[in-house]
Amino acid sequence: MSSKPIALFYGSSTCYTEMAAEKIAKYLGEENVDVFNVSDEPIANALFYPNIIMGIPTWDYGELQEDWEEIWDEIDSVDFSGKTIALFGLGDQVGYPEWFLDALGYLHAKLSSLGANLVGYWPVEGYEFEESKALTPDGKHFVGLALDEENEFEQTDARIAQWCDALKPIFRIT
Repeated sequence: MSSKPIALFYGSSTCYTEMAAEKIAKYLGEENVDVFNVSDEPIANALFYPNIIMGIPTWDYGELQEDWEEIWDEIDSVDFSGKTIALFGLGDQVGYPEWFLDALGYLHAKLSSLGANLVGYWPVEGYEFEESKALTPDGKHFVGLALDEENEFEQTDARIAQWCDALKPIFRIT
């Protein structure tokens, strides 16, 4: 059992999700966050943390990133009831506007069905896309922080800071 209150899990093929994970951990305070690459650490490690952040990029036409795809079925064996979980996703709203952040939506649906308390929804204002499986039913929010390193990399740091500031009281960290 870690003494840190937050576990951050990510999968990354091109390092952008990894870099976002590192920025989130730094902003929340590295003394508060253990960072895990899902290709190296079992997702069952989530059991040892009250608060969890997961980062998932969407690939091609709304597909899971390969590391997440490898462990997708393992997620079902973890009891996420009572866990507070925030998600972030990376996607390309210009190159793949019909599938923007779909993997984020898939992960949210899976964790919802496993009893997780999901937090950290993010407004859709400022994004231009056609469709996304990562939207709340009212279509006004993404089910997690939305990052687009292809087209809006200059906004990433400010978005991470704003999102983390909203998470700090939920995760009970200062």
